[in-house]
Amino acid sequence: MAADELVIVPHTHWDREWYLPFQQFRLQLVGLLDELLDRMEGDPRQRFTLDGQAVAVDDYLEVRPEQRKRLTALVRAGRLAVGPWQILLDEFLCSGENIVRNLERGLHRAAGLGEAGTMRVGYLPDMFGHCAQMPQILRGAGLAHACVWRGVPARVDAHAFAWVAPDGTAVRTEYLAGGGYGSAAGLFDDPVRVAERAADVAAKLRPWRPDGSPMLAMYGSDHTAPAADLADLLERHNAAVDKSEAGTGNGGGVRLRLATLAEYFAAQPTTTEGLRPVHGELRSHARANILPGVFSARIGLKQAMARAERTVERYAEPLAALWFDGDARRFLDMAWQRLIEVSCHDSVTGCGCDETAQQVAARMAEAEQLGRAVRDMTARGLAAAVPHTAHLVLNPTPEPRTGLVELDVAGEGPVRLRDAEGRTLPTQRLAAGPTLLADDTVPAERLPLVLARVHGSELYGREITGWRADHARRLLHFTVDRRGERPFDVADVRRALAGAEGEWRVRIEAEPRQTVAALVPVPALGRTAVRAEPGRAAGPEHAVRATGRGGPCLANGLLTVRVAEDGTVSAQGADGAALTGAGRIVDGGDLGDTYNYAPPAHEEPVDRPAEVHIRQAAEGPLIGAWEVERRCVWPVAGDFTGDARSARTVEVPVTTRVELRAGEPFVRLTVSFDNRADDHRVRLHVPLPRRARVSCAEGQFAVVERGVRAEGGFGEEPVPTFPASAFVAAGGAAVLLEHPTEYELVDGGAELALTLLRATGRMSRNRHVWRDEPAGGEFATPQAQCHGRRTVSFGLLPHAGPWHGAGVHRAAELFRHPLLALPGTAPAGARLPGAAEGLRLTGDGVVLSAVREREGGLEVRIVAQTPQPVTAVLSLPGLRAARRTDLLGRPGAESAVEGARLRVALRPWEIATFRLER
Repeated sequence: MAADELVIVPHTHWDREWYLPFQQFRLQLVGLLDELLDRMEGDPRQRFTLDGQAVAVDDYLEVRPEQRKRLTALVRAGRLAVGPWQILLDEFLCSGENIVRNLERGLHRAAGLGEAGTMRVGYLPDMFGHCAQMPQILRGAGLAHACVWRGVPARVDAHAFAWVAPDGTAVRTEYLAGGGYGSAAGLFDDPVRVAERAADVAAKLRPWRPDGSPMLAMYGSDHTAPAADLADLLERHNAAVDKSEAGTGNGGGVRLRLATLAEYFAAQPTTTEGLRPVHGELRSHARANILPGVFSARIGLKQAMARAERTVERYAEPLAALWFDGDARRFLDMAWQRLIEVSCHDSVTGCGCDETAQQVAARMAEAEQLGRAVRDMTARGLAAAVPHTAHLVLNPTPEPRTGLVELDVAGEGPVRLRDAEGRTLPTQRLAAGPTLLADDTVPAERLPLVLARVHGSELYGREITGWRADHARRLLHFTVDRRGERPFDVADVRRALAGAEGEWRVRIEAEPRQTVAALVPVPALGRTAVRAEPGRAAGPEHAVRATGRGGPCLANGLLTVRVAEDGTVSAQGADGAALTGAGRIVDGGDLGDTYNYAPPAHEEPVDRPAEVHIRQAAEGPLIGAWEVERRCVWPVAGDFTGDARSARTVEVPVTTRVELRAGEPFVRLTVSFDNRADDHRVRLHVPLPRRARVSCAEGQFAVVERGVRAEGGFGEEPVPTFPASAFVAAGGAAVLLEHPTEYELVDGGAELALTLLRATGRMSRNRHVWRDEPAGGEFATPQAQCHGRRTVSFGLLPHAGPWHGAGVHRAAELFRHPLLALPGTAPAGARLPGAAEGLRLTGDGVVLSAVREREGGLEVRIVAQTPQPVTAVLSLPGLRAARRTDLLGRPGAESAVEGARLRVALRPWEIATFRLER
């Protein structure tokens, strides 16, 4: 019989930052690659795969720019494999668009180093599960193979299977059997035992290959380099096998062949015909740990990531592409660089040391700041045509909408808004601004110091609109406002104060201003302008009424909300759908780590507050709100010796704002508390209108249906906690989310529990009740206890019938993407500009992923997040041509445009990208 053959792929799995911060790991990377380049140049037999992520090259060349030519030569020779990713991401804690940009950037970076070494394989070796649409994403970028380890279900019984996305796209997928990306990690550690260990590796892998084909053996592990004499060891081994075969006449040995991962896959078929199909996401615990607790560790990172992604994806990039005359691409490129970097599977997950989490948070903040800078630069350009007595309002969503904004307007009496078409719009006063800013008595000789506070015409952050110096009353009086119209010169004041004596009173008063809520209609991805004027407008359609008669209540004709004495909420929609008892806060212990939750054996979760107080916060007609103040008493820490929680407790006030807005069919809940306890998990519970057997969770271009259990089989408790991004729906209720959130169907599907906080003090625990083996080193992570203020917002939407017929996508879009308003900067007498539309998208269940300027055109990506075929319509003023592209922007067939509109038929769950020309 023929000898077994192992295809040995030398590699390193390079966690860019993890239990050490980035720069410390980078120092090790530089040393590894310095040695590797020398070794590979001196021995043409050597091969190496750089972990499927181009960021390792960038990190190295930033320190060693002089090595670019040497490194590039190895890539061009096909001996050093790089890409296809920019970084090895976590697939559930970033947006689908972030995944696309990561792949786009990684392939472009790798191709720039050398086509021969560009690894066109969806290498996903260590992600904590895999999202449902990854096969379609890979195929959309021209990749025919995937390679995975964690999350593969028990029914996979061969090394290759057909992984099928929700739209039906399939990709041939290699399962890293026999130990994942380290299946042959120790093969060459002892030169005299290579044959023995090769036989062991082959014995593990052969059952997965009944056809007798060469077996993929991954020689590497975390932050490791191959043996210096690897090629020699391999050749000596093969020579011994050849000699043995020649002497015995049979092929009982195991032959070894060096290759890059790209070379291995080049020899594999690309068809999925005959392979076992596996549909959707890969989140099984059957064959490896998937470490689901990372989705709730350091929740602040998840919130920061979502804010940054939305700011860049849905505000900065689309608005700049549609409305900015300049070039913002470099700023957006820097924002995307940071967003992609922090999507790493040991970064956004929060499962590293505290220093790593701090650096990740800083990069997220920078990405958001860059996005805000581009957004605001675009908005300021448009505001330059709006009078400073008016406001510009921008709509980030691709459909016309009437949404709520908060405006700072002049006056103290009733005001209404008027737009350029003359329509009057209702407002609701929220707060009055202070008018007396200063009232001091100073000696005359200190008046020059008072005037030193004036900078140009600005005083206390506002512009001086008037002043007087009254010697008789010894009074210096200033009036200030947001913007002044008359010229001001502080020299005039100095002259007026000449000869001042005695004690002077200095008063600084602001013109009366107030903060109002307003409902403003704005075109799709467009702009409008509104000006405040005295008077009242007719009430809005579906106005909010807040009453206390019969108990705290909010109603707007679409939804009726009641607040019970215990602070929980009931909501009934116009279609009769209702939920009761939502918003209960449950605190339980967690003796786990950043990777896995672990409940104490001896505890009773705290699900009742010690006291509850309810007060009205807003009475309508645009916003109605009640605030629920709960005094909760929670154990202060975990008792690890007693497998329980401490007897000592701490009081934690928990505030829940229950808010209903005019025209919205969902109620908003904002939960806020100051976390003062350790080793615990806090969840918000939503009893469902009907018992649910499945949940449907949005994320990464899909809505995934999941049951109430998770598949187990490996050394990890299969906890049925799952991630959702924009919403999760179950049993007639949808919960709208502001950031990727962990949820679970509990009590047999009667309730939905959403994690507000999971606090833990260890990166990994060597002894973990729900995990057999450590997930890393047992490092202290005191900042992962998440002390301090925590605020999380949700929307609750009860609905009859299935989620996809209940407007859940639209509700999530409105909840997550508020209108943007800012004051105009043109002179007060300037004409109020009319409304203008940017880009409109219609189609039930069709959502927008991206709008960006690309090579002089407009690239638009949309997704049919619906189980039914749908026709999408894109409308763009001045649209003259359209062409379908792949995910990398490579052009395909031209699409017909009629009347500045593009109509396209989409199959269920299809991702579609277009190049539009204006």
